[in-house]
Amino acid sequence: MRNRYDVAVIGAGAAGLAASATLAREALSVLTVDREESAGGILPQCIHDGFGLHRYGQALTGPEFSARLEGEALLPANDLRLGTTVLSLFRDGESWILRLSSVHTGVYEISARAVVLAMGSRERNRGNVRIAGDRPSGVFTAGLAQRLMNIDGFLPGKEAVIIGSGDIGLIMARRLTLSGVHVQAVVEIQGYPSGLARNVVQCLEDFSIPLYLSHATIAIRGRQRVTACEVAPIEHGAPVLQKAFQIPCDTVLLSVGLVPETELATSMGVALDPVTGGPRVDSRYMTNLAGVFACGNVLQIHDLVDHVAAEAENAARSCVAYVRGEYVQNVPFVSLECAQHVRSVVPSCLIPGSPGILSLRSLSVLTSARLRLRDTQGTIVFEKKLGFIRPAEMIVCAIPDAAMIRCTEAQRLIVSLEDDEQGGAPS
Repeated sequence: MRNRYDVAVIGAGAAGLAASATLAREALSVLTVDREESAGGILPQCIHDGFGLHRYGQALTGPEFSARLEGEALLPANDLRLGTTVLSLFRDGESWILRLSSVHTGVYEISARAVVLAMGSRERNRGNVRIAGDRPSGVFTAGLAQRLMNIDGFLPGKEAVIIGSGDIGLIMARRLTLSGVHVQAVVEIQGYPSGLARNVVQCLEDFSIPLYLSHATIAIRGRQRVTACEVAPIEHGAPVLQKAFQIPCDTVLLSVGLVPETELATSMGVALDPVTGGPRVDSRYMTNLAGVFACGNVLQIHDLVDHVAAEAENAARSCVAYVRGEYVQNVPFVSLECAQHVRSVVPSCLIPGSPGILSLRSLSVLTSARLRLRDTQGTIVFEKKLGFIRPAEMIVCAIPDAAMIRCTEAQRLIVSLEDDEQGGAPS
């Protein structure tokens, strides 16, 4: 068993597998670890299709997409260890030391010159959204219900209400309906769905499942088992309790968002972004710790797994350059700041000579907009015309090399999404 590697990849979901495959193809020695007994993360329980349209040009199921990624990662240079937990990770001179635990080999340590964080995310639960009421049985996160049905073969109940319109919840509305469970409604606190438009159409509208927008779930009723959800419309930013009504059900699924798994990153001293909840990275996907890179849902919550894999490959290429000593140390950087209609942007800064790939989340629904980067003098150094913008959908934009040179000549850039009333040709 090896105890020294060029790179350690933590997580064997879509991001971890894509990163480790890229690293191994570059003839680096790679250790990929995951606490689960099988690779793929959440993908094996996602039996619906729609994965891989960007990456493979085909509509694959989650297990099919996972199997392809795992096949790409199973290279001689990649040591894939499942059922293995990272207990701690710390610096020792020029190396990172991982203390690992496995039921097969016990506790042991390995060293790596660089680390790729790809631990994914976890679901927000009832406590995160502060829903009042009793604590009856029948309350599940949408991902847990998906696993119970698609992996373990159990139905969670007979009459369901889904709180939140995240993609997993929308997909589960269809899955429950096809399995004979009556989905009473999907309740969303915001005025627009938080999942992809195609999932709203294919999972709700096609099955005539009611979607209550701008409605808050104010209580879950029931003693031993859920009996109802109490819901109230939101007007002027607050629930109107006088208009509250109950939706009878025996099952509640929570689809109220995902949170990056950052406990290990925090224990290492990785700085986090207060908006995305994931590590702050530069345009090389490197964190504030030299040799530590992040990608996938641990970095930012994605809506498409194809984007996860592409981001992981970019992070892995940067990791290759770091391990080979091709990085120039202490280079100047250009910080990125969010402005009009922009909730978050990854990376937090641009490094000269690195890929200029921006991932943004919008605060607003815009029918037509332009992404603009301005310097501190207000001069536009890059812009791109975009189409329909929704907060639920990530915007991924690659800055051309010529524009990247202009961007990295500034000291600070303001990132905005601006209404495109006059139109014009795309940049």
